[in-house]
Amino acid sequence: MVFFSSCRVSSPKLCGNVVFVAKKQHQCVITVASRCITSNAMREGLPPVNKPPPFPYKEKRYNFFRALFDPTTSRLDENSKLIVVEGPPAAGKGVLAKELADDLGMAYFPTPTVAETYINDYGYDLRQLDDQIPNSCKSYDENDFLKDPMRLNGAKAARFQLSKLALRYKRHLDALAHILNTGQGVVMDRSPYSDLVYITAMAEAGIVSKNVYNYYHSVRNNALFALWRPHLVIYLDVPVAETRRKIEARNIPYEKDSKMATPEYLQSLIDSYKKDFLKDISTHAEVLVYDWTKPANTEIVVEDIERVNFDQYGIYDAKMKDWRCYDKWDWNNNRQVFTHSQHQLIAHLNVPPIKCPEIAIDGAEYKIYETLKDKVINKKYQGKNPVTQKMERGNPEVLRYK
Repeated sequence: MVFFSSCRVSSPKLCGNVVFVAKKQHQCVITVASRCITSNAMREGLPPVNKPPPFPYKEKRYNFFRALFDPTTSRLDENSKLIVVEGPPAAGKGVLAKELADDLGMAYFPTPTVAETYINDYGYDLRQLDDQIPNSCKSYDENDFLKDPMRLNGAKAARFQLSKLALRYKRHLDALAHILNTGQGVVMDRSPYSDLVYITAMAEAGIVSKNVYNYYHSVRNNALFALWRPHLVIYLDVPVAETRRKIEARNIPYEKDSKMATPEYLQSLIDSYKKDFLKDISTHAEVLVYDWTKPANTEIVVEDIERVNFDQYGIYDAKMKDWRCYDKWDWNNNRQVFTHSQHQLIAHLNVPPIKCPEIAIDGAEYKIYETLKDKVINKKYQGKNPVTQKMERGNPEVLRYK
């Protein structure tokens, strides 16, 4: 759905979210917010801001008629930002991201896992079917990846990483929808933009082929253009030796002894983070890098975030360009797309693997899996649809399916 653009702004106040200077320019562009991000402590004692309550986007559909009386920009303020915390395994990304979200009054979006996808809408764990289906269709989650990254000559690992990219892509869309519908900022643990460091390390370790590596990048390049990059990336820099120490301290046998936890693999991961991800994202977002060998106090990070000036970049600067819209209807259009047209954006990930047959599953084998899955679920749940069951119980969550 595309809204009719009916107005423009003559001289808005430009804003961005990066630290270093650039000349301000005045054009017909509306940006997300102004001033700096402020913590709960800074806002304590201030009078409440008069703005609409969060729109219940999971229960109601944002359409043209609602947009007439509910412009997106009416909810956005200096904290309507997307922050992503990045770093190597066991760095403490999730802990810091959650603490930042609490201190800044933002929502915390944890990193998604492949294991979650094996629990279907009925609550049935599809991994229970593994002993009855072909090897190519058996489950393969994060634990399996650590235990046996070379399963089926790396084909399982290749599909696994493509699934992780898709899950992070969907989580990023959810974060954008949340910001535009509620005005509340989001702090995420990892993003689809940094996912490439894992396929790079896997290729260097010989887990996936160059063919898979190239196919992954074709999928990535075909899909990421539709997203808005984060305002701020926080990278936790942890040396390989310290990362190994933290992994060993967790004392999970299949993790600490895994090929994915060797110093060589971890070094490849860190090198790709700095050479590929940080180098690219720094041209579009503000980047804060911390030596996280010894975790610092979260308040220090919050103070650094509050010092970032979000008013430095003009319309011709690469930084923050994703968060500049022509007028209020451009904001409304993007809000509708990120909220209710996610399936169309996710379809960009569906690149036919014509030149990468090793990641494809044989049709006959997949049919065995689908037939068995339907048979088991129909027998266990007597063909009842989980959405219908929720409706019978009067569960309001079913409205999101409409």
